[in-house]
Amino acid sequence: MSEPESLPHVDLSLLTRWRAGDRRAGSELIDRYDGLLLRFFQTKAGDDAEDLVQRTFLRCIERKDAIVDLTSFRAYLLATARTVLVDHYRKAGRHARRFDPLQTSVADLNPSLSTHAAMQQERRQLVEALRQIPMELQIALELFYWEGMAGPELAAALGLPEGTLRTRLRRGRQLLRERLGDHAPRM
Repeated sequence: MSEPESLPHVDLSLLTRWRAGDRRAGSELIDRYDGLLLRFFQTKAGDDAEDLVQRTFLRCIERKDAIVDLTSFRAYLLATARTVLVDHYRKAGRHARRFDPLQTSVADLNPSLSTHAAMQQERRQLVEALRQIPMELQIALELFYWEGMAGPELAAALGLPEGTLRTRLRRGRQLLRERLGDHAPRM
């Protein structure tokens, strides 16, 4: 089941009620984005994905009153997820000293990744190619293409100016095409 479209006014209403003590509004807000976070983490953390989803929601719960300038809860949530992911790899022992999400790919980190048996061959190739490019570029491409985020919302989720975002998307596409070679889908 996919989550509903990100509707800032609905999210803001739920967040306002949650801050006022309505736990059901908080649960509804979290339920709206559970699938989004799981997809976000599965291609980057494999078996740790569900744990990272929980950590992300926990961080949002702990900081629900600190969320300011909410233009998009989805962007805020994904920015939090990105931070949780980077923290996860920074604390991952042997990679901690040399981990740089602008240079290090998920394949470099060698996490165990359980792939779904039903995934089509093309999707498997695409995911593998995405895992071989720097993590920050991978995140930008996935949020742009798979989650339909663009412009200010995507820039906010990644904590970047829009010009830098466009440069990263362009560089990510270039690296992805190189990794896929003859198997590159049209983007």
